[in-house]
Amino acid sequence: MDVFSALQTSVSGLKAQAFSLENISGNIANSQTVGYKRIDTDFVDLLAEQPASHQTAGSVAAFSQLTNSLQGGVAATGVATNMALSGNGFFTVQTKAGDNGGAPVFSGTNLYTRRGDFSVDRDGYLVNGAGSYLVGQTLDPATGQSTGTGPIAVPDSTLPARATSSIAYAANLPSTPTTASGAALLGTLLGGDPRVLTGTAAPGPTVSASDSATFVNASVSGGELTAYSGTGTPVSVQLRWAKVASADAAAGTSDTWNLYYANQTGSGSSAGTWQNVGTAFTFNGSGQLTAPTGTSLSIPDLTVNGTNLGAVALNFGTGGLTQYGSPTGQVTTNTLQQNGYAAGTLNSLAVTSDGKLTGTYSNGNTVALAQVGVARFNAPDSLKAVSAGNYAQTAESGGPLAGLAGGTIIGGNVEQSNTDTANEFSKLIVTQQAYSANTRVMSTAQQMMSDLINVIR
Repeated sequence: MDVFSALQTSVSGLKAQAFSLENISGNIANSQTVGYKRIDTDFVDLLAEQPASHQTAGSVAAFSQLTNSLQGGVAATGVATNMALSGNGFFTVQTKAGDNGGAPVFSGTNLYTRRGDFSVDRDGYLVNGAGSYLVGQTLDPATGQSTGTGPIAVPDSTLPARATSSIAYAANLPSTPTTASGAALLGTLLGGDPRVLTGTAAPGPTVSASDSATFVNASVSGGELTAYSGTGTPVSVQLRWAKVASADAAAGTSDTWNLYYANQTGSGSSAGTWQNVGTAFTFNGSGQLTAPTGTSLSIPDLTVNGTNLGAVALNFGTGGLTQYGSPTGQVTTNTLQQNGYAAGTLNSLAVTSDGKLTGTYSNGNTVALAQVGVARFNAPDSLKAVSAGNYAQTAESGGPLAGLAGGTIIGGNVEQSNTDTANEFSKLIVTQQAYSANTRVMSTAQQMMSDLINVIR
């Protein structure tokens, strides 16, 4: 290498250190930018083709090294729709291309970001502080099924009522029930026999109003819950169990129970009536349910005070109904839940760890409204950084892979910049020293060339 090559090398050193300074400057400037990923500088030596004995140190070039895969700190914000990614992945976003009749028009091109300071804008869309719109799957609040993919808009409509279609029920029936009448078994009543002794009889028999008091005194409460019609009308469903047969080997009978619900509640001087669901529940000597087989049965046309709920599935699962001894002689209800609700208005939003945007409504229900779009890349540090904290895929990064894959989303938080200001200041000092050293090389080379010129003179 001659003096002129040394001069060129020092110029490349100045360019490389200036490039590093630019990255350091940007990192420090964005130390408080949400989701920012610092850009480090890689230096690469450039060598001329020479024999080993004449090999020189060569010049240098600087390249950016992205740190997209390095997690930043997570900070709580108190804003429910803010979200931070813990682990790999990026939020999928789109930018706004314009407006059409007051409605936003989106670019249609997916970008990717770690900036999760999303909030609801005037049009109901989730947009972050840099103006990027969160993309995901919109879900039907009634069914939970996807209705489309695109920028997520929070529905401002009322959550429609949902009719009760199933009741989850688990209980232990006492092997010897304690009833008000003192009789453990329900017998034939004067107004007609309301029992189903074996198998299934649909529709089941009804306890007449004149026998209502006698029936209640010879049965035990099975719990009560509020169900809902298709219009959201609340209906109080009262359940009662009556034992109709005891185990008798000689007679060939098993412990048998019948389940009833109040299809007409009593008011004033009017007596209520009770409807048999139409199935005999039998238990073996170990207290296990032997009939009906399966895990559920259908209660056809469940009607209370004239409000018809239609067919309602009674889901008792495997082992949900048992007959064990009870010191109180009463039914122990372990589970009594239904899946209906009245109409409601949206009160608040939240984000779950698996990326679902949920809404809590005035009727007390929390339902999923959207699934946040998250994409992963095999080579995330090869993504191309664009403005507003967004990244575009490249041939080197590969295509997006959907899903969290072990990562989580932390609602009410944002990911901070992964810039370490103290480290950047250290790099700043080193860069300054290296830049100054290269200028000394230039001045030395210049002096040597001046000396050479003076020799010629």
